[in-house]
Amino acid sequence: MSAIHAPELTADFESYVRGQPGGEKIDQCLQCGTCSASCPSSLAMDYPPRAIVAAFRAGMLERVLKSNTVWLCASCYLCTVRCPAGIQFTDFMYKLKRLGIERGLVRDGTSGATMARSFRRIVDRYGRSAEGELLMDYFLRTGPLAALGRAPLAWKLFRRGRLGFRPRRIAGIESLRRMMAAIEDGGKA
Repeated sequence: MSAIHAPELTADFESYVRGQPGGEKIDQCLQCGTCSASCPSSLAMDYPPRAIVAAFRAGMLERVLKSNTVWLCASCYLCTVRCPAGIQFTDFMYKLKRLGIERGLVRDGTSGATMARSFRRIVDRYGRSAEGELLMDYFLRTGPLAALGRAPLAWKLFRRGRLGFRPRRIAGIESLRRMMAAIEDGGKA
């Protein structure tokens, strides 16, 4: 991995994390491994949750952002619930995802980042997830031929009413868009 030559990014992000509610607890990590042992996805991760905390605290932001760990987080909150130090690890993972996308630091070919971008486009458009369109957008960006292998499952889900192909917008989509714009603007709007 090549180094991110931006120590100010690391310092800014570290102070941002520590400034969030509960963020100061990251320094109380005991490195006990409860988070990694609790994580249903840890075996597939480049670095288990405990190693991500250690790398973050050591200022190794590149390792953290370029790993697949943040994209494999199942958001099950087991790590958070079981952490003896009370670290909000799942929320930390969301912050890392956001930073990686915003700064273009996501490893090429990371399917989780591609899915996150597709999901964001769909929610921006409809105010909710539209699974059929989400999957089409994702597979067009990652490999259209892979979608063919998923067609039997999609058909089965569609027949059972579990997958819709006609997206519906939420009522009040403009209010949602204004709220999202205000959040992205830092509440200045």
